[in-house]
Amino acid sequence: MPSPISVPVSSFNRVPKVTFDFWLIKLMAVTMGETAADYLAVNLGLGLTATSLIMAAVLAVALIFQFAQKRYVPVTYWLAVVLISIVGTLVTDNLVDNLGVPLLTSAIVFTIALAATFAIWFSVEKTLSIHLIYSNRREAFYWLAILFTFALGTAAGDLVAEKFEIGYLGTGILFGMIIASLTFGYFVLGLDAILGFWLVYIFTRPLGASFGDLLSQPHEYGGFDLGTIITSMMFLGAITAIVIYMSLTHEGEERIKSA
Repeated sequence: MPSPISVPVSSFNRVPKVTFDFWLIKLMAVTMGETAADYLAVNLGLGLTATSLIMAAVLAVALIFQFAQKRYVPVTYWLAVVLISIVGTLVTDNLVDNLGVPLLTSAIVFTIALAATFAIWFSVEKTLSIHLIYSNRREAFYWLAILFTFALGTAAGDLVAEKFEIGYLGTGILFGMIIASLTFGYFVLGLDAILGFWLVYIFTRPLGASFGDLLSQPHEYGGFDLGTIITSMMFLGAITAIVIYMSLTHEGEERIKSA
C-alpha cells in the first residue's frame, strides 16, 4: 500500500501555486461574492432563500467540472472560487437573517467547523499541504475548508463592521493591517506557511467584502453608491482579464513529482 503522502508519477496539483496574482484575483473574487450575493437577493428580489438554493446548485455543477479536470485549469478553478464566495456569504446571511443566529455565534461555529475540517483532513491524509492536492479526497477537503473560510470571514467582517460599528473603510483597514502583520510574520519571523496561508485566506474575505460594500452601498451608509451591478461588473471584468492571462501563460500550474 502506498503511504498517504506518496504521489503518482507526473501528476499535477489541482490548485494553483500561491503567487501575487493568486491573492489579487482571490481578493477580487471575495469582493464580487459580497456584491453579487446582495444583487441577487435584494436587487433582483429573489430573496435570501431562493438565491441560496440557486447558487448552491450552480456551485455544485461548477465543482463537478472542477473535479473532472485533474489539474489546475484557471477558468474552472476561479469560477468555483467566485461561486463558493457567493455561497459562503449566503450561508452566513441565512444563519443570521433567517435563523436569527448572532454573528458572534456564527463566527464561533464556523471556526470550530474549519478546525474540525483541518483535523480530519490531517488525520486522513497526514498533510495539509496545498501543493499536494492530487486526489479527489484531498480536493474535497480543500474546497470544504475554503467554504468555511468564506463563511467565517463573512461573519467576522460583518461582526466588526456592523456590530462593532467600525464601518466599511475602518473594517477594511483593520483586516488589511492583520494581513500585513501575517505577511511580515511569514517572510521575517518564520510563520508556518500552511498556517499563514489559511489565516490570510480567511482575512481576505472580510477585507474584500468591506471594500465591496464601501463601493456599492449608498452614501447614507458610508459607501460610494456605485451600486451592486457596477461594482460586481468591475470586479468580474478584472477577474476575467487575469484568468485569461493565467490561461495563456500557464501561471500557477504546478507539477508534482513522486519522491
